[in-house]
Amino acid sequence: MLRFFKGFGLLSVVLLGVVTVPVQAAGDLLVAPTRVVLDGSRGTEVVLNNIGAEPATYRISLEIKRMTAVGGLDEIAEENATPAERTALGMIAFSPRRVTLPPNQPQVIRVGVRIPEGTPPGEYRAHMLFRAVPDAAAAVAADAAKPAATGVSIALIPIYGITIPVIVRVGDLGAEAVIGDAWVAETPDGPAFNFGLTRTGNRSVYGDIEVTRPGANEPLLRARGIAVYPEVGAREVSLRVPPELAAKLKGPVRIRYTEDREVGGGTIDEAERVVK
Repeated sequence: MLRFFKGFGLLSVVLLGVVTVPVQAAGDLLVAPTRVVLDGSRGTEVVLNNIGAEPATYRISLEIKRMTAVGGLDEIAEENATPAERTALGMIAFSPRRVTLPPNQPQVIRVGVRIPEGTPPGEYRAHMLFRAVPDAAAAVAADAAKPAATGVSIALIPIYGITIPVIVRVGDLGAEAVIGDAWVAETPDGPAFNFGLTRTGNRSVYGDIEVTRPGANEPLLRARGIAVYPEVGAREVSLRVPPELAAKLKGPVRIRYTEDREVGGGTIDEAERVVK
């Protein structure tokens, strides 16, 4: 489940066996599931829930994002999209495209797929964007409450948005991933546990990471929702950790990359590394 928060956030990790989920930031919206995979003509549903105290309106659309070598997602203008990316935009259908949610009132977004005849085998992906629509009336009221002043007055209203991937798989596809070197490094936001992932095949890989000391049963670190999309053959994974955990992660560890639990949780790759 994804949740809009007031402010901004990053992918969170799991420390000392306590499971958390990928989190992105803005407003008071819960979104579930956080990832949609369609491999046939049957559609699915995404559920939105406003957990704020006031009604909120959201506009829903599709956009193209490409993964970078460091795991980020760059937004791509439609005129710069590849033929496969344009095909993804054309085959994914959803309704409604705009919703107003009262507090604690769920709303279902129906998602379907129309695969054109002759579509080449492959994985096609777009990202569904849920963008908050600012309350213009509230902004006007707040501006009117300010003391009168000469000159031009500008009201800045933040617009929050969050995306989830919608993946369409056509044909018999497969992929593998291999864990590379691992290390701890300092970032502007504090220490991070880093490792490489190399992907082969004709679809994405997606799953969870566990990092364990040899001979220990309980992982030091877990992270959910680690993906490598088909546009990159390899990426770097960087997981922010507290300083005390960064010290414990140095030395010999076992890193295990497993499929999402909803599709069985099988091992994608497992490797022993010495973390520096």
